[in-house]
Amino acid sequence: MTETKQTERTASVTRAEGPVEAAPGIIRVGTRGSVLAVSQTTTVAETIARATGLDVVLVIVTTKGDVSRAPLAQLGGTGVFVSALRDALLAGECDVAVHSLKDLPTGPCEGITLGAIPERADARDALCARDGLTLETLPEGALVGTGSPRRAAQLLSRRPDLQVSDLRGNVDTRLGRVGTDLDAVVLAAAGLDRIGRDAAISERFSLDVAPPAPGQGALAIEVRSAETETGPLHDALVALNDPAARAEALAERALLATLEAGCAAPIGATAVAANGELTLSATVYRLDGQEQLMAVERSPLASPEADRDARYRSSLTDRTAHELGASVAKQLLDQGAAELAPLGATR
Repeated sequence: MTETKQTERTASVTRAEGPVEAAPGIIRVGTRGSVLAVSQTTTVAETIARATGLDVVLVIVTTKGDVSRAPLAQLGGTGVFVSALRDALLAGECDVAVHSLKDLPTGPCEGITLGAIPERADARDALCARDGLTLETLPEGALVGTGSPRRAAQLLSRRPDLQVSDLRGNVDTRLGRVGTDLDAVVLAAAGLDRIGRDAAISERFSLDVAPPAPGQGALAIEVRSAETETGPLHDALVALNDPAARAEALAERALLATLEAGCAAPIGATAVAANGELTLSATVYRLDGQEQLMAVERSPLASPEADRDARYRSSLTDRTAHELGASVAKQLLDQGAAELAPLGATR
């Protein structure tokens, strides 16, 4: 193991090169092995170390989405980056699993609880174009790469002349194609920020114009259900959880669940918890971007509990977010969303 940080409480965060046996005084955090995944998981691990005073070890798990180069829609979309991490968690090979929330299936997983959603990073999509070009200044017929049907539809809705090409690979692989065989790529701003590649961004799209995938910019911290009530893991989850980010993410996930759609469906959503209200707006796109349906709804949020532990426990069962997401989804279905877009094709 190589030590990466020593906290003021002497708890350390390290990365294991192989399996790590459970042991007193150690919390094992499962993560994918990409640069982005390790970067965002290290931030989570450092918070756990500070909250518990225990040493934290990163355990690398390879998922189906990491080893296949097929388009995500052909791989089944939702869950391709998640299943192996969940299997490792249930098998006792790690104590915590860290995911990008937008990769997480909306249905429950027996034996596993969504223990925390930390403060959300920038949820916007980012254009990374050659020569600092923006979407408006890209030349007619420019070739733009993305593996997301939602991003493709949004690009074509604003610039029908563009050519959109499927794109896979890690962040550096995708950025490496800009200026070679592609004029630009579209990626999540949060990922670029987390690994220090924000200099490649030539434009951050407004959330109003290009709503992101539900849950984009947020992380999901999963644990075994039986281990959330007390002890060091509970302390870690309380420290990690951001009630506002959780309410926003749960509303967006409830939208997806009611639409029976996967993470690769052409759906954009933005929830905002502010001023005592939770507002959710969502858009469903036809794949060619030439037609879209939109719905917006607000719901009052309960006053936050004074005690941090009480705030955490109440956030786990936030019915407001679930009901808001379901209500907005029903508005979209009533408008004809299921006929407009292949909501279930990528599940």
